[in-house]
Amino acid sequence: MDSEYLLEINGLTTRIDNREILHGLNLRIQPGETHVIFGPNGSGKTTLMMTIMGFPKYRVTKGSIFFKGKDITHLPLDERARLGIGISLQRPPVVRGVKTRDMVAACLKKEDGSEIIEKLAKKANLADFLDRDINHGFSGGEIKRSELLQLLAQAPEVSLLDEPESGVDLENIALIGELINNLLQKIHPIRKRTHSGLIISHTGHILEYVNARTGYVMCNGRIVCEGDPHDILNTIKDKGYQECVSCLRR
Repeated sequence: MDSEYLLEINGLTTRIDNREILHGLNLRIQPGETHVIFGPNGSGKTTLMMTIMGFPKYRVTKGSIFFKGKDITHLPLDERARLGIGISLQRPPVVRGVKTRDMVAACLKKEDGSEIIEKLAKKANLADFLDRDINHGFSGGEIKRSELLQLLAQAPEVSLLDEPESGVDLENIALIGELINNLLQKIHPIRKRTHSGLIISHTGHILEYVNARTGYVMCNGRIVCEGDPHDILNTIKDKGYQECVSCLRR
């Protein structure tokens, strides 16, 4: 890897149809780090993740995205996934006619990974869901665990996690945190980790289970604040997002 950063975003400007959503955004993540983004609804958080992943609806008009020192700004989604980027969507679709087992097997990319699939599904408490259609009839917590099961099989070097605690009850949130920690190799000291994470969180509840190194606030398609995620979250709880915007203006 030529760069010290696993993921490097420089001056990123993104449009959806004729509307500019992200405006010259910069962000850098080193190997082993977990970063978290806060922000009000409509601030551009999900757009950022979808742009990093390469969904075609999100068109980059300025700036660049580098992954492991390679310019991936205009690479298609499937190539980014093969390089080592994965995503967990906030509202993943129901996929009728495709079994969860088959999707996990596709993510695993092994000719015979049945034992690994069973082991991962047991870890995610989804062993009884493998032969059900993807997300069909799943609860909010089951959908989140299914998404993380697929990511655990893929083992991406950068995981993009969009609101992993959204729609998850108290019974499931601790397991969600445990799965994310496994995914991001939290059992190891940071210098020995190769996997990094970028998490979107509206409530910050996930920080009770997953430690993050750096936090950001996004407002109106820009990162307006960067620092300790717990400090940022406390400020948001006490004074709201407007304080972050006001801070930028000083």
